[in-house]
Amino acid sequence: MERVTLRDVAARAGVSVMTVSNVVRGYRHVSARTRDRVQAAIDELGYRPNLSGRSLATGRSRVLALAVPDLRRAYFAELAHVFARVSTARGYRLLLEETGGTADGERSVLRDLEAGIVDGVVIHPQALTAAELEGLRRDTPLVFLGEDPRPPTADQVAIDNVAAAREAVAHLIGLGRRRIGFLGHEVGAPSRPSALRIEGYRKALECAGVAFDAALLVARRGGDAIGAEAALGAALDAGLAVDGLLCRDDLAAVGALRALRLRGIAVPGDVAVIGWDAIDLGASTVPSLTSVAPDTRALGERALDVLLERMDDDATPGRQITVGYRIVVRESAPAPLPDDRAEQLRHRGADRVG
Repeated sequence: MERVTLRDVAARAGVSVMTVSNVVRGYRHVSARTRDRVQAAIDELGYRPNLSGRSLATGRSRVLALAVPDLRRAYFAELAHVFARVSTARGYRLLLEETGGTADGERSVLRDLEAGIVDGVVIHPQALTAAELEGLRRDTPLVFLGEDPRPPTADQVAIDNVAAAREAVAHLIGLGRRRIGFLGHEVGAPSRPSALRIEGYRKALECAGVAFDAALLVARRGGDAIGAEAALGAALDAGLAVDGLLCRDDLAAVGALRALRLRGIAVPGDVAVIGWDAIDLGASTVPSLTSVAPDTRALGERALDVLLERMDDDATPGRQITVGYRIVVRESAPAPLPDDRAEQLRHRGADRVG
């Protein structure tokens, strides 16, 4: 079957080839009526733009790339979904790349993926240092996601992990919890996100006058729920006593729920649990999972805002952009009762005991 060309579309729509080209390139000064007629012809004929030809003619492929460590992780899958929708709304296609969180995978994206294929790259690196990232940068506009250090000239979009962790621990303290653990950071040196969340955890304890106890930090091997369950289970069996847990991510929290349940420890009665990322699974666990929810929509929109500005030759210094978050309150760490209601329940309890 012969390839459908711009000339074929123009003939079907009854317009010039230049008009079809303007519609395909997203040129704004085309009437809505003409645009609809051209789009109908494109759909009818099954026209697909020749990206290399368009790139030579316009300097733009209308394709962006998003590179993340692991699409099996629910957070990154959600992020990819958001970026795909935001990119489409702005007239771009999105190319997804999985780096595996390795230095080689990240180098491959920064060295090869951008070469003549995409107009800009958004990447969430985990392995390369800021100096290595700076050395690999090319002419293609680039925006970094996440908390790890970036080149000082680069744009970075992230949430405030310290503030979010402080708020999550303050929520646990508001429930009357005082022996609050942190579950799920890496064995050995914590990653940058883990370190920032532990920093916020410590600051919240300090603000409440609760002494920090390093014995309440429980690391896990691997980044899954099974590793978190094993780590917490071993710590509990060895005598760890906690009444609250802030987990590095929701997978760690899911592992925590299972470890506690297998030992007859009630959630939230004995231990209140908060996760991180607010993945969909958390609404279906038993009990449902309270979690820190990064504003992934804002993350995608702001990252693309900055990327498109760079694509339009914005030469301002690198920006550190912070987007919001919220605490999604569910059963595993419910909202604190009003003081009068809590007092009423305490009196009822005393009456029953007496």
